Amino acid sequence: MRKIREALRLSYEGLSTRMMASSLAVGRTTLREYLSRAREAGLSWPLPGGLTDADLEQLLFPRRPANSCQPIPLPDWAYVHAELRRQGVTLLLLWQEYREVHPDGYGYSRYCELYTRWEGKLSPVMRQRHPAGERLFVDYAGHTVDVACPETGEIRTAQIFVATLGASSYTYVEATWTQSLPDWISSHVRAFGFFGGVPAQVVPDNLKAAVIKACFYDPAINRTYGDMAAHYDTAVVPARPRKPKDKAKVEGAVLLAERWILARLRNRTFFGLDELNAAIRPLRDQLNDKVTRHLGASRRALFEDLDKPALKPLPREPYVFAEWKKCRAGLDYHVDIGRHYYSVPHPLLRQEFWARITARTVEIYHKGQRVAAHQRTSGNRKHSTIRDHMPANHRYRTDWTPERIRTQAARIGPNVEAFVEMVMRKRRHPEQGYRTCMGVLRLAKTFGAARLDAACERALHINSYTYQSLHSILKNGLDRTPRRRATDEPAITHSNIRGADYFH
Repeated sequence: MRKIREALRLSYEGLSTRMMASSLAVGRTTLREYLSRAREAGLSWPLPGGLTDADLEQLLFPRRPANSCQPIPLPDWAYVHAELRRQGVTLLLLWQEYREVHPDGYGYSRYCELYTRWEGKLSPVMRQRHPAGERLFVDYAGHTVDVACPETGEIRTAQIFVATLGASSYTYVEATWTQSLPDWISSHVRAFGFFGGVPAQVVPDNLKAAVIKACFYDPAINRTYGDMAAHYDTAVVPARPRKPKDKAKVEGAVLLAERWILARLRNRTFFGLDELNAAIRPLRDQLNDKVTRHLGASRRALFEDLDKPALKPLPREPYVFAEWKKCRAGLDYHVDIGRHYYSVPHPLLRQEFWARITARTVEIYHKGQRVAAHQRTSGNRKHSTIRDHMPANHRYRTDWTPERIRTQAARIGPNVEAFVEMVMRKRRHPEQGYRTCMGVLRLAKTFGAARLDAACERALHINSYTYQSLHSILKNGLDRTPRRRATDEPAITHSNIRGADYFH
């Protein structure tokens, strides 16, 4: 459903089916079917705000009876292509042979159309033309720059990020520490700011920060990279693996950056990344201001005339880096993110989630809907639990703590507070006395606070700390009977009682 939503957005922006298919890693036939189903369902971009993924799926793919139609068998185009090289063999003859084997196969016109389409994919050669504001090509240079630590002298290698626009070849160059996802995303954000706008497409190489799974037909875009593209309202169309001609613009820009920028800095020693980028900026400006001989204009002049007016405006706020992670909730309805556990609603235990992780927050999504949001905490192997995510019996337990029990008891009377304190102290763990204490506090509703306080005083005097003993005192009214001192009680005389003299 996430890809279908993105397809509707890109279609609304006017991208072709081929571009959308490359950006979303979806076959063109499948993409056309999605868009056709959306038109039949009366859906258009933007979608209604309350439309969930489940509702969207029901609208696009309603339950229908099983279709008994058999798919039309596809001819062996490689065999057809080879047979056509023989003298006298025509497409009509091959089609007739095809229909003898498959009487319900394609008609002649459709047969010729499919073969022409298949043949057109055989090693095509074309001169790329780049409309203004359409494509931004991005890549890292093969050369790196050494940066020395001013305190220890340790050498660290800096990577060189290069981005160039297709129509004007206007180029952005900067140094970063790594080619990892955070640096990759940050370089894009700064590049968009440098250009003052956003192109319709971004064409990267197949590095891990951009493409999770490089594939000639079906590349899988990193979700964080796709999230950034959606924020800037652009599309990611990666180059094909091992096809550098797909990004020839940035390959040439990398070569120029190495010759006009890095080569001039080869004899300098840098002691920080900021110092290196400060040295790169004036050389980058010289490169963009240099008038090319074959065009008679500089890259900056071409940018002002061609690309700049055609770029989309920047969003109000720059993209905030957010990493996406796929996770699963355990039996304790918590997910493990960065060695810390964050809660999700307990009915979703054992389910799979996508976690959006920023520097300060952790948002957890289930089937496209956000189900939890937490403040990010360091990896301390502890739990961050929202009370509403817990089952009722778990919330009941967490509501009671030793401090809360003492506070409730103190409101009833000092003897009740002393009684529950002794109950918890007599247990090995205070939690073992929670149930007894809660039963004692409920007796105030039945017998009143004054009687319960008096009963607790009597129970403390006789060293009895059970719920049953306290309830018996209240039930028999002993809390209302004054206690007699031992000296006021009459001596017991009986033949079985030996007396104190017996022991001397």
